[in-house]
Amino acid sequence: MHYTNGQIAQMEKLKRTAFVNSLSGFKSLNLIGTKSNSGQTNLSIFNSVCHIGANLPLMGFISRPNSVERHTLENILETNYYSINHVNQNIFKKAHQTSARYARHQSEFDETGLTAIYKNNFIAPFVEESSIQIGLELKELLPIKSNDTLLIIGEILDVYFPDDVLQEDGVLDIEKAGTVVGSSLDGYHTTQLINRLKYAKP
Repeated sequence: MHYTNGQIAQMEKLKRTAFVNSLSGFKSLNLIGTKSNSGQTNLSIFNSVCHIGANLPLMGFISRPNSVERHTLENILETNYYSINHVNQNIFKKAHQTSARYARHQSEFDETGLTAIYKNNFIAPFVEESSIQIGLELKELLPIKSNDTLLIIGEILDVYFPDDVLQEDGVLDIEKAGTVVGSSLDGYHTTQLINRLKYAKP
């Protein structure tokens, strides 16, 4: 089959969103935890978290257009701090539920049964049930003019993980940690390592 740009544009909205979202293949799944200055917590699943750099250690994610309330974005802009927490096999259904449009006064932690935990005076809550938890400080917001989204870039301040998932070369064994990946907007998958290859040189 062949779909043109025009055909994609003519697709029914929800079908188009699911179709285009599936084109980039498997994606990381993370819960982003935030808290407002008034103390209201928020938790939301994202499939757009990506590595930006190692020095400084930076991660990014895409925030959708700010045309409606975006509690995650609003809290980050208020406090400058947030957590990124891997979704694992034990919590993927609860993680998926955080995508529901809860009211500002409702905490997704409470609504889904996930647990907010605070560590070392870090402002934002981590997800206790997540095996790999990352605390970040906002560094940059880069507007993407094509669709009015924002690339949120944060510097990694803290990383928490089980001691048996850190390998000698510094790589975290995320399969051992139970981390799952996503496809489109509602697919959840486990993974199996095929091989690890040497650094490629000409």
